[in-house]
Amino acid sequence: MRTLVICIDRDNDLGEKANVSSPIKGREDNIKAAVELATVDPEDSDSNTIFGGINVLNELHSKGIDAEIVTFAGDKNVGVISDQKIVVQLDAFLEENDITNAIFISDGAEDETLIPIVQSRVKIDSVKRIVVQQSANLESTYYILKNAFNDPKISQTFFVPIGLTALIYAIFLLANYPEGAIIGISAAIGAYMLYRGFNLDQPFALLRERMKGSYYEGQMTFVTNTIAIILAVIATMIGAVTLWKYFTAGGGWYYGLITLFTVFINVTVWWYVIAILFANIGKMVDLKINDHFSIKDVSPSLFITAMGLLFWGASTYILSVSALPGASDVPDLSLQYFIYSVVGAIIIALAGIKTSLKESFSDTQRKVKKGKKDKNKN
Repeated sequence: MRTLVICIDRDNDLGEKANVSSPIKGREDNIKAAVELATVDPEDSDSNTIFGGINVLNELHSKGIDAEIVTFAGDKNVGVISDQKIVVQLDAFLEENDITNAIFISDGAEDETLIPIVQSRVKIDSVKRIVVQQSANLESTYYILKNAFNDPKISQTFFVPIGLTALIYAIFLLANYPEGAIIGISAAIGAYMLYRGFNLDQPFALLRERMKGSYYEGQMTFVTNTIAIILAVIATMIGAVTLWKYFTAGGGWYYGLITLFTVFINVTVWWYVIAILFANIGKMVDLKINDHFSIKDVSPSLFITAMGLLFWGASTYILSVSALPGASDVPDLSLQYFIYSVVGAIIIALAGIKTSLKESFSDTQRKVKKGKKDKNKN
């Protein structure tokens, strides 16, 4: 029976600050790593976590229990990326060592979110949280808040909205249009709240990691994804300029917010579709180069094209009946466009479904044939 004392550094302060790679195995190496981290940043709680793990290890050894300590570090992008790195290290360690149970050491709730992940791989007998004692006076409270705001995770959440509001207000004042500051600030804060509310920082972090990986590996997706991002930015700028033109000419009360939103869709939909198609083409090229390409990988591009055709036809018809300047003066012709777009979208989507099902059927046939061959060999 062997007990593993697990210490977690989810945001990889050991690597970022002390330049110590993980996993860190054994009592001596963990003490050395904790000392190096404490020397670089005496206020980091991860060094206390490791020392807390050493204390638990000493207690287990004093009772004659066979135990070992290991520290796993994640990534500064806390979330999916950091957790995946910790899981890879943990799985590799468990494969190489005979571990029957574990004691989990943490310095707070953030590290303890990994408990279910660790528990799915090894039995956890105990969880110990290391809490650094602080004196409860005004100076210590100020010091704690000061260091909290120095933490990028807290400062970005608190200061970004305030800084964005001040910057937008200054720009509109410089343009002698203070009334537009309310619109700009509302839009920026709304976009930021949606970004945080839908937890989009994780997808963006994953995208950044994939872009970095495709760049160093020399993949086509790096170029096509860059083109896609540029096209998306251009589309957004074109839509915003067009929307602003109509808004300043008649105001949202005159045209209606739905009509203005439809204008944005109508002028940007094909830009966004082409951007996504570029990203998909790069992915298919890399799959082809690595001999992993199948006809099924074409289906997403067909579905995106079908959705773009549908949104373009619907937005064109809505604008034709909205009496918007510059829109079609022949609603019947726009209705025909809408009907044609619906029919075209259905045909393209059916082609994508047929392609996907055909590939799935081929995979099933190959598996059946392989199973028969294996059976005949036996």
